[in-house]
Amino acid sequence: MLVQAAPPPLPAEHLTVQPLPPKSPHWVYVFDDAFDNEIDARVHLFDGDTYRRLGQIDAGFVPSVNLSPDGATTVVATTYFARGSRGTRTDVVEFTDNTTLAITGEIVLPPKRAETSPSLFNIAYSADGHFLYAAYVTPAASFGVLDPARRAVLGEIDTAGCVLVIPWGPNRVSSLCESGRLLTVTLDTQGHEAARALSEPFFDPDGDPVFVQGIPTTGGYAFLSFLGEVHEVDLSGAQPAFTPPWSLVSPAEKGRWRPGAEQVGAIHRGLGRLYVPMHQGGEGTHKDGGTEIWVFDMASHRRLARWPVHAAGLSRVHAVQVSQDSAPILFAATETSDVAVLDALSGRVRHVEKHLGQTPWMMLNP
Repeated sequence: MLVQAAPPPLPAEHLTVQPLPPKSPHWVYVFDDAFDNEIDARVHLFDGDTYRRLGQIDAGFVPSVNLSPDGATTVVATTYFARGSRGTRTDVVEFTDNTTLAITGEIVLPPKRAETSPSLFNIAYSADGHFLYAAYVTPAASFGVLDPARRAVLGEIDTAGCVLVIPWGPNRVSSLCESGRLLTVTLDTQGHEAARALSEPFFDPDGDPVFVQGIPTTGGYAFLSFLGEVHEVDLSGAQPAFTPPWSLVSPAEKGRWRPGAEQVGAIHRGLGRLYVPMHQGGEGTHKDGGTEIWVFDMASHRRLARWPVHAAGLSRVHAVQVSQDSAPILFAATETSDVAVLDALSGRVRHVEKHLGQTPWMMLNP
């Protein structure tokens, strides 16, 4: 009988952490709400040039996600329960270093953060990064003022029924009110309320409400209405300024074509181009997703293009984001959880990343 000697043991494996490659304007942070198992949401980092999935940030239960003004940090406001889906509740803000995707710290919140559909206005930084704001609902509406440097809660400000945190400048926060107005709170250097003001109504909440997913412009945000009106809010001065609304649809199209998505628009601020998922549908279809992507010039309000998504082999589009460089990419997330990479100037589909999460409902571009 021949007996062979046992082979030498394999060398021990050691886990290492590698930094990400240099940041690219074509990276996109894809927020997956994980709607089929909501206690396990994720943020996926995807490269629109190499089509590689670079990493993942775990995000807990119905989280809110945003980026710091310098793009160096991803902030996640989330909830954990001691027994997974039940037990003692802990609300927390977690900070992730975007060079390693490692968590660098946290702030424990009172158990009242708003758990809503994805929006830039659930958790948001001040323009200079000095303050961080978290929307609360108990069901009374308020927001927390946080110090991201010292990892501390500075206080809570009641918003009299107005919701969300729309940051502008170093020390102002606006909230949307059911009357169609903006409530604006000005903070002192310690994060305490110094003044507040209520604007005139800028949209009709009964006849044509707006999506709360505001789209950043050069001086503020654009809010789209359910029927396709564009309400631009300029936040570059001492008070909010509202330009006359303009329409995405012609009189013949109104009421038949309308925007619909979880992330309902993206603007390339340098080119002044607005990208909107549009569909044909009636009242109540504002979450249906777009069968076409319409492209508009923000200055002239002229429609530049219509890109049917089925012709490109895509299902309905539920979220869009555009890079801000001179060779821009449009990212389009679909109802079948694919993320398409399109040339933002021509609409040509360059790549389709299949099944990037379960429900990719919001995308962030550094």
